[in-house]
Amino acid sequence: MDIVVDIADFAVTDDTGATLVTHSLGSCIGMTIWDPVASVGGMIHYMLPDAALSPEKAKANPAMFANTGVPAMFRAAYELGAVKKRLVVKVAGGAQLLDDNGTFNIGKRNYVMLRKLFWKNGILIEAEDVGGSISRTVRLAVGSGTVTLRTRNGEVEL
Repeated sequence: MDIVVDIADFAVTDDTGATLVTHSLGSCIGMTIWDPVASVGGMIHYMLPDAALSPEKAKANPAMFANTGVPAMFRAAYELGAVKKRLVVKVAGGAQLLDDNGTFNIGKRNYVMLRKLFWKNGILIEAEDVGGSISRTVRLAVGSGTVTLRTRNGEVEL
């Protein structure tokens, strides 16, 4: 069963038959977490780095921003039995689309914010595919922890 994670959304599940999927990652970041012991998986598709840009929107939808959505997803995974030290973290997205001059650098800023959050909290990224100028689709098979990445160039395991 596919669980679609839309833009500015996250999902966490302990259903080992589920696959979490998010489509069309451009400058947004898609991140997966998976605990192999608890069989808990999570995915977020956040749009912007910092909730300070719009505190009202962040309160209504924490998953829109890295610094509110990522912690919320981790807390939801812990409630299902995931343990921080066992989590396998993978990241994709952060491309530079529709901003050829690099005026806004949203993709890069999204990725930098994630790295800062992880550095402060002692979280390591096991695999990533970030930057560039391509759109990505990411899938996490909760039962196995397999993360696949699809672009116009094909599909690979991350």
